Amino acid sequence: MKKAVQVSLVALAAAFVVAGAQADTLKKIKESGSVTMGVRESSGALAYTLGDGKYVGFHTEVCTKVLADIQKQLGLAKLDIKYQPVTSQNRIPLVQNGTVDIECGSTTNNATRQKDVAFAVTTYVEEVRIATKANSGINSIKDLNGKTIATTTGTTSVQTLRKHERAGGVDFKEVFGKDHADSFLLLESGRADAFVMDGQILAGNISKSKNPADYRIVGEVLSVEPIAIMFRKDDPAFKKAVDDSIIAQIKSGEMAKTYDKWFMQPIPPSNTKVGLPLSEATKAAWASPNDKPMEDYAKK
Repeated sequence: MKKAVQVSLVALAAAFVVAGAQADTLKKIKESGSVTMGVRESSGALAYTLGDGKYVGFHTEVCTKVLADIQKQLGLAKLDIKYQPVTSQNRIPLVQNGTVDIECGSTTNNATRQKDVAFAVTTYVEEVRIATKANSGINSIKDLNGKTIATTTGTTSVQTLRKHERAGGVDFKEVFGKDHADSFLLLESGRADAFVMDGQILAGNISKSKNPADYRIVGEVLSVEPIAIMFRKDDPAFKKAVDDSIIAQIKSGEMAKTYDKWFMQPIPPSNTKVGLPLSEATKAAWASPNDKPMEDYAKK
């Protein structure tokens, strides 16, 4: 019995050591020579896949540059970057349990999520909007009454729509896509009348559709949301390394060049332009780097 208790205590102590080690991401990267990046498959120009294990986009590239700076900081001759596709549903648990070291998709920094994970300084400020077919007759929130709205499982967009002051008395049905491409397909196929999501995700999916002119982004801005790179909580050294790299990219003009590449120039695989100029909100976030949650933006 005594021996069993000792074994249990040893196991418990080992568990605490592992948990502590997980929070020291820089140490984990240095010792393993590898890092796992959480990537998205259809998050517009921010983060998407070209297939065959190739992941690209604005946030993916920013993150790759962050990891190159961390590699230099740690003095590693080589850093093996492993890609782990994540969804809106599983991205936070995969960061928390150590499967993913750094998540570089389209994640909104909000107060609720800050209880579970940490965020770097904001790299992009998103506006949630409504996409619909050009001939739908939908031009604003009030036109959604009696309609079917698509959104992506694990995202906050429809909750945001329901809370909007102009949504009073508007009754609609929700249908869910497993990812953003799936949600757009619900709109494209007529199973949904509108798709509510981050504006750049809507613009990116429209630009890659068979007939982009068939779709419009309409209506009021439903919310303003800071998008940021996500990682484990209580790891100040790793947060500083990520933040320092992002701030250096902003100051050097590299961040603006990366933005122009993915949002204003033709991008693969179809070589179409998203055509979304840098917003005043994103410019302001870059001018004063911060990790404020979405709720702070709502107070303005």
